[in-house]
Formats: sequence, C-alpha cells, structure tokens
Amino acid sequence: MNSPTAAPPGNTWLAYTLITVFSWGVYGILLHKGQLGMADPINGRYKAFLFVGIAYFITAVLAPLLLLISRDAKFAFPTDGWSWSLIAGVAGAIGAFGTLLAFGAKGNPAVVMTIVFGGAPVVNAAVALYLYRDEINFSSINPLFYAGLALAVAGGGLVTKFKPNPAPKKPTITAPAAAKPQASTSSPKAG
Repeated sequence: MNSPTAAPPGNTWLAYTLITVFSWGVYGILLHKGQLGMADPINGRYKAFLFVGIAYFITAVLAPLLLLISRDAKFAFPTDGWSWSLIAGVAGAIGAFGTLLAFGAKGNPAVVMTIVFGGAPVVNAAVALYLYRDEINFSSINPLFYAGLALAVAGGGLVTKFKPNPAPKKPTITAPAAAKPQASTSSPKAG
C-alpha cells in the first residue's frame, strides 16, 4: 500500500489529511446550501451538481495541468494509472450526486453526511484489504482494527439516531380581519 514516491518527512502528511477532513467535512452542508440556493425544488440538485463539476474542472483539471506544465512533466499516462484514476473520479462524482439525491429526498445533511463518513471508512478498509490482499499478512492484523471499524459504524448510527432536531416552528398568528359592515339583504320597507 506504500506509494513508490518518498513521503515527506515528519508529520506533513497529517496536515494534508486534516485539510481533507475539513474540506470533506464541510462538503455536504455546503452542497445542501447550494442546492437550496438554486431555488428550484425540481432541478436544484442537478444545477448544484453542474457547479460541482465546474469546480472539479477548475481544481482537478486546470490546476494539475498548470502544475504539470510548470514542472516540464512528460505527458505519458500508463493505462493502469489513468484507468484507476478515472474510476476513482467516477466514484467520487457518483458519491457527490448520491449525496444531492439524498438531500432532494429530504435527507438531513447532518444525518446523510454522518452515514457517509461513518460508512466510507468501513468500505475503504474492506476494498483496500481486498485490493492489497497479496501484500497483507491477515493473521497479524490487530483485532483493534476490526473494533475500530465496528466503532465507526456504531458512531455513525448513534449520531444519526440522536441527532439534534431543529426547534419546532412557532405557529404564525395572523391578525383578525377588520370587521366590514354587512350589506343588508332585506329590502327596505315602504312607509
């Protein structure tokens, strides 16, 4: 599972990881606000997803392209590299779209994202164990690894079950209509 490139010394990886934790941590709620901000209950989620794609294009196409050009990188892309990277991008986009669909189906952002971030580490661990099965000594895996996966699932479930609910809406009190003089329905008596 180690990358063939040398890792930066010290805990630089942790700083980068925390950037990811923060950005992915605010992702769901910002995406929900964007969907609501489209003011289109029918197509708002698709409009929001369009802008997610534009943002991905800017940050994941233009920025790395400029970095590669500035570093005089060779534009050789081995099949194993581009195909897995493309699959990863599709998986990420499907996840973003699934998140928007969950919000459109009245999913609460706090609950939706808790399920996502509680479940994703478990899925990640299972897929990593499978993909790197030839490199892993399964008999040496600490049982606390499995306990951690169970706690991730349990934590997601607990946060979902005991999430704070919004305060109940106060009833709106409307002022009574001003009394209008009633027109007489009887005909005037002749005198």
